[in-house]
Amino acid sequence: MRMTSTPAVAASSEGTGPDGVREPAGEVHAWQPGQNQTVCGLPLSRTRLRRFPHVRFEYTGTDVLTEADPVGWVCPRCLAATSGRRQRDERRTWVRNAPRP
Repeated sequence: MRMTSTPAVAASSEGTGPDGVREPAGEVHAWQPGQNQTVCGLPLSRTRLRRFPHVRFEYTGTDVLTEADPVGWVCPRCLAATSGRRQRDERRTWVRNAPRP
């Protein structure tokens, strides 16, 4: 299996979407495809988390989950690990416009 830098979703349960594709539900964690653990360090087999390689982990700290959402809880450690990675990538694109003489 090919390793990617984009984390996918591992969840405690699953549901079926309106188009018939399975989607994550319950407790949601970030997972790197090709790894046997979540980003926060939980082993997938012991915690019985289901893998969803077709669903990207695109949650933010400002997302509000309601009773109607199938996802009940997003792991804060996975959330912090994936949002920090995005900030580090943004810092690399910074360029000094007026360097000191």
